[in-house]
Amino acid sequence: MFLRAVARPLMAKVKASTGIVGLEVVPNAREVLIGLYSKTLKEIQKVPEDEGYRKAVESFTKHRLSVCKEEEDWEAIEKRLGCGQVEELIEEAQDELKLISYMIEWDPWGVPDDYECEVIENDAPVPKHVPLHRPPPLPTEFHKTLEALSSQSGKDIPGASSTESPSKT
Repeated sequence: MFLRAVARPLMAKVKASTGIVGLEVVPNAREVLIGLYSKTLKEIQKVPEDEGYRKAVESFTKHRLSVCKEEEDWEAIEKRLGCGQVEELIEEAQDELKLISYMIEWDPWGVPDDYECEVIENDAPVPKHVPLHRPPPLPTEFHKTLEALSSQSGKDIPGASSTESPSKT
């Protein structure tokens, strides 16, 4: 009985390679993930409760943590989560922890109530530092066609229905 209890962890499948250049195998990936996910849940508490970022991080981290606690085998964890290899999950969890600290530092939800944002209308001059990313105005032919479609039925306009073939004159 004692031998079985001791030998079981030693008999677990060992991954030879991740198959990803630069990503080494983590033999105790399950324990590492449990630690990272627990730390993530602790750190995310510093973010205001009503923020969408906190809700999203808590949700998927709690799910991943529960899977890691329920499954002993790294293959089962990978299969149930469906988000890549456990080594990739470790990198993602480490990155999420870094992001949480940045988000706390940047405080994007801490906008003062009296903050006013300047709205730039379409015909207002655009400052030089703002890129011009608006599409050009639509051609007048488009507006004429749109008006014709709204005032007439689709049968009266050539090419407006898929059953008609445009006339060649």
